[in-house]
Amino acid sequence: MGENTIIVSLILFSIIFIAFISAIVIFVRQYRIKKKAHLLEIHDIDEVHKKELLETEMEIQTQTMKYIGREIHDNIGQKLTLASLYTQQLAFENKAPQIHKNIETIGEIINQSLTELRQLSKSLTDDTIEHFSIAQLIETECKRIHALKKCNVHFNHDLKKDLISYKLKSILFRITQEFLQNSIKHAQCKNIHVSLNQNQEIIVLILKDDGKGFEFDKVTSKGIGLKNMQKRTELIGGKFTLESPLQVGTTVTIEIPM
Repeated sequence: MGENTIIVSLILFSIIFIAFISAIVIFVRQYRIKKKAHLLEIHDIDEVHKKELLETEMEIQTQTMKYIGREIHDNIGQKLTLASLYTQQLAFENKAPQIHKNIETIGEIINQSLTELRQLSKSLTDDTIEHFSIAQLIETECKRIHALKKCNVHFNHDLKKDLISYKLKSILFRITQEFLQNSIKHAQCKNIHVSLNQNQEIIVLILKDDGKGFEFDKVTSKGIGLKNMQKRTELIGGKFTLESPLQVGTTVTIEIPM
């Protein structure tokens, strides 16, 4: 009887021990599943938060650009217009040939600056993004930069349909503006090539200059512009690729799913 009791006790102990180990395994497994789900939830919340921050930043930038555009038009533009009128008056009153020629030259420079400022002001303040296709927007901006005569700007596209989303058009347009400004200010380039193509359900924007290139980890102000391009690309679920070998030039490729 004692031996049977021991056997039964051992069996019960084994059953309880196995049940205990099974409970621990199940608990650990459930814990891992819940932890993974929790981490995914945190990641999703973080991504949503980042997108909200980027959208807020874009809205602030848009409002800031509109403010700058109005200031250019209402303040700087007015002063340059007044300066132009003064030079015209001086040219009319002064009969000395050389001085007259110098005054006319100054007047021409002021008038050219006024034209450029008005174009810039218009691009910052109006609602052309809503009313024109992305190809038209980029082509107009390329022509504006080309007209500055600092470098040659070339544009081509093979889009089969317009981009309906205002956000998509706005971001691609602002990225193009940022690249063009960076290139004419920093790259010392002779040519800038901009292409906008549609590959099945992907829009590919390629921005390329033949300037001096750079080492990304050593740039300062230019790096901010490039980081802005990358952030804006990520906001619309795109892929951002940068190549900038020294003395060869900079190429930015942006791929956006439709």
